[in-house]
Amino acid sequence: MTERPAQRTPNRQLAALIAEAGFSNAGLARRVDQLGLEHGLDLRYDKTSVTRWLRGQQPRGTTPALIAEVFTRRLGRRLTAQDLGLDACAPVYAGLEFAADPEEAVDIVSGLWRKDSGSHAELRKIAFTSAGLVVPSRDWLIGRADEKVARAEPSARVPAQGRPAPRTLLTPDLLARRRGTAERGPGQRVTGGDIAALRSVAELFRTLDDAYGGGHARQALVRYLEHECEPMLRGTYGEQTGRRLFAAAADLTRLAGWTSYDIAAHGLAQRYFVQALRLAQAAGDRPYGAYVLVTMSRQAVYLGHGREAVQLARVAQQGAGGSAPAAVQSMLHAAEARGHAVLGEVRASTAALVRAERALEGARVGDEVPSWARFFDEAQLADEFGHCHRDLQQFRAAAQHAERSLQLRAAGYARSRLLCRMVLATARLGLGELDQACQLAAEAAGQAAEMRSVRAVEYVRDFERRLEPYRDAGPVRTYRDRVAAHS
Repeated sequence: MTERPAQRTPNRQLAALIAEAGFSNAGLARRVDQLGLEHGLDLRYDKTSVTRWLRGQQPRGTTPALIAEVFTRRLGRRLTAQDLGLDACAPVYAGLEFAADPEEAVDIVSGLWRKDSGSHAELRKIAFTSAGLVVPSRDWLIGRADEKVARAEPSARVPAQGRPAPRTLLTPDLLARRRGTAERGPGQRVTGGDIAALRSVAELFRTLDDAYGGGHARQALVRYLEHECEPMLRGTYGEQTGRRLFAAAADLTRLAGWTSYDIAAHGLAQRYFVQALRLAQAAGDRPYGAYVLVTMSRQAVYLGHGREAVQLARVAQQGAGGSAPAAVQSMLHAAEARGHAVLGEVRASTAALVRAERALEGARVGDEVPSWARFFDEAQLADEFGHCHRDLQQFRAAAQHAERSLQLRAAGYARSRLLCRMVLATARLGLGELDQACQLAAEAAGQAAEMRSVRAVEYVRDFERRLEPYRDAGPVRTYRDRVAAHS
């Protein structure tokens, strides 16, 4: 790769960090190459490349950010290119920043909305990084609600004296938007009716997602965020209205992440979740922040990062405290159980499931449950049990809980019912009930073909991989014929 001529000054910062991390020059080059592959880059660095960097040569493009991410993963703390004595560049971590204040949070998340609603297809190819979970979850846990979110007028912000400039990457389009906002004078006054509209739109898109999959109306949701929600966040509002506005924006942003996750745009989804977490902090809504962390935990489970899933669930439990509604408490423990199950930790998963069950049993008639948590009922808890027992290969228990969930689950939750049916099919297969397993899976596969959900398709594919030992059996041939008829 073409690089700038070497500088005269050796890079002592990089040398010190290499020593701290215990890397050899060849080892660092190899890790940078491997991380580049995660991001679709064929870099081919070697120990000679690292020697040149140590002598002061500056790598181009996103390489400084990749090098910084290698050290971040190794040392367990966030490091930037500048910390390594390298030039600033477009960061690999863009979108994973936990903003210093509400205005910076709006800048970061609105940048995601604009890029996602345009023709930037590469944004949906960004890789998920487990290292990107550490700092945001920690900052949320130890952070407090912002002292002030009220906004008298939209204006470009000047950092307070003695305070470092915000980490937001101010792209030309963002600077232009800020200038344009300032030129127009005070923004729209946000009212209670505006926030009610945001809430109604969230329910609409949530219903569409449940019924037809995340890919059905995801782009419309992102465009709504860009064209309707962002002007409100850059408008004028008092403290109470501002908190409610940030809460509504957090809910819509989490939903944008959820729909991205459902179509396997995992790096993009991760960034939406981090920004939803930051918006929830601005809203002063700890239970909702815990819910966002649970969503992140569920994504980590799906991607096979069980340890990270457990950690996220535990951070959510600690951050929410004991005052969260019973349904939310149950949800937090169930998320931890799912992480333990992926790791094969039977005792820990069972203990977390027991806590989840007890929490939901403690709910009383008339208890106030946030609208976003109402889905977590007996049907959802049974679904969580079914998934855990499936992952632990306890197939009889998995079948019992999956059947119970399907009996209780409302028809509107079409994707959840489909996924649960695949859990039941897998459990029946594990019990040796091949014919029944194939019948259940064929029905679900037909529904998956009508739904815009990569997760649904992947559940079907996982079942088909488990079918391989029985590929010549009659029920399997019948299953394949039925599935082929849907394609």
